[in-house]
Order: sequence, then C-alpha cells, then structure tokens
Amino acid sequence: MYWEQTAAMRIKNKTSTFQDIKRGVRQDCVLSQDLFSLYSEIIMRNLENHPGIKVSGQNINNLRYADDTVLIAENKEDLQKLLNIVEEESRKKGLELNSKKTEVMVISRKHESPKCDIFINEVKLKQTEKFKYLGTIISNDGKTNREISARTAQAKINFQKMKTILTNKHISIETRKRALQCYIEPVLMYGCEAWTISKQIQNKLEATEMWFLRRMLRIPWTTKKTNERVLNETNKRRSLVRTIRKRQATFLGHEMRRGKLEHLVTTGKFEGKRSRGRQREKIMDGLATWLGPGKVSDILAAVKDRDLWRDMIANAYKQGT
Repeated sequence: MYWEQTAAMRIKNKTSTFQDIKRGVRQDCVLSQDLFSLYSEIIMRNLENHPGIKVSGQNINNLRYADDTVLIAENKEDLQKLLNIVEEESRKKGLELNSKKTEVMVISRKHESPKCDIFINEVKLKQTEKFKYLGTIISNDGKTNREISARTAQAKINFQKMKTILTNKHISIETRKRALQCYIEPVLMYGCEAWTISKQIQNKLEATEMWFLRRMLRIPWTTKKTNERVLNETNKRRSLVRTIRKRQATFLGHEMRRGKLEHLVTTGKFEGKRSRGRQREKIMDGLATWLGPGKVSDILAAVKDRDLWRDMIANAYKQGT
C-alpha cells in the first residue's frame, strides 16, 4: 500500500515536482494508528523486566497514551537505562527520539529538586519543574496547586470572552447561570477527578465561584455585599466544590470496580520509608470525609455495591458536606 508512493506541494495554482515518500505513516490513512501502536508496543515490551517504581509489588516503569510516553524510575541510573533501551529499539525500527521534545522531571518534597542529568545520544535533556501531560500540568512537588491555578485562570479568560452574554441583564439570571454551567465550569473542572482538595484549595475554588456570580450581577469590588446576599440574589447555593467531589467519587467508583492501573495506584502501597513531618492529605481522605464514613476502608467496601455507592454520592451532594 505504501510502496513507491510520491507526493507534491501545491500552492494556489502551482504544483512542485513529485518526490518519493521513503518513510513514515500517511496522514488520514486508516492503517496509521494501527501501525504506530504496533511499533510502539514492540518497542516498549523490551522494558518489561527493568526496574521502575513498585506499587504493592507491581513494577511500573512507563505510562502511555497514544504517542505521549512517560518513563518512570526511582533513580537517574535506572531512568537512563530505560531511555537507552527505548532509543536503541526505536532506532532499530527506523524511529528517532526527539531530544527537544523530551524532558526530565524529579518529583520530590524538597524545596529544590535534585539535579538529574539524562542524555539522548550525548545530548543532555532539559530538566523542568512542570510539564503538561494530556492537558494537565504535572508539577515536581507532586501537588495539583499549579494545575488548579491554571484552570482557574483559563476559566476566567473564557468568562471574559462571554462577558456580553453572562453579564447581560436583559437575559434572565437562570439562563446566564446555565450558560456558566455549560461553557465556563467545564473548563475549570477539566481533570478535577485527580485533584487533591485541601482547605486552602477549597477556599480558592469557592472564591472563584463567587467571582463569577459577582460579575454576572455587575457588582463592583467597592460594594460591600456579602457572599450570602449574592447567593440569595442569584437564587443559588455553592455548588462548585460539591460538583467536583461528585465527579471524583463517580470516577473513583468506576475505576475501583474496573480494577486496572488506577485502582492499583489509588489503593496500593509504595515501597520505602515515609518522610518526616505531617503527611500530605490524599484524595481518598478528602472523599472519605465528604461521603460520610470517614474511613477509607468503608469507602472501598461500599464502592463494590453500585446502587449503594450512587446513594452515598447523591446524599453527600444534597447535604453539601
């Protein structure tokens, strides 16, 4: 199918000379995704017996979604070995790793991330403090604060783009609230199923929700009007954080019953010692408090019953706990 194919460039009415296509899959070809998946699977199978990180005894050294690949290791020596294997096996298949599009990040609780010098063909890779993976910002501190801040800023930008509609007093407040729910809040809540919501983050999200409502009512910042009065005028309850918690609980139930990698990472134990000081709040801790039982073990037991799990989510959302 690909044998002796040629291509030419056409700009307006002028066409260049035809050139041979010697490598690569063809855009819009129905075989392209299958060929790419086949090659990538063959390449990544060479990593199966090499160390990564262990969760409940299971070794995880890579994550893949289409052509976005993440290699994971506990130290830079193991990470360099993984990268060398992928580079070598890719070269055998006629593929090359792009060093400009490949970055290194060390996830640590330290204020300054340890240096990690990783190379591709003697080219040192850039070490970064954050990068965007599948539309979500991953930070070197392992927290979601930067992602939530970026989502909040993006939602406010989109609000300003629809300002003429959302602040139009000739349109009923119910219609404007519906537009806010349909076009602005999804931008803010993208990927919220993986957020860890501390008290500080919750206050920030609630402040963002009030920011939307105050501008919809055209309330200037100099007006001393309480949040309760604003909520009464819009005939609304605080719902942003409750909606995020509901989406997290729904997603958790789906993944726990599915029993795949997400289940392992959420419930499994990582090898090693705990760091000194107070431990960070986990997403399961926040959900346990919101749903009522207060214990993670109770959640894991209840999630197996789909009807019970739905009732728990509906009750928690209604109560606003």
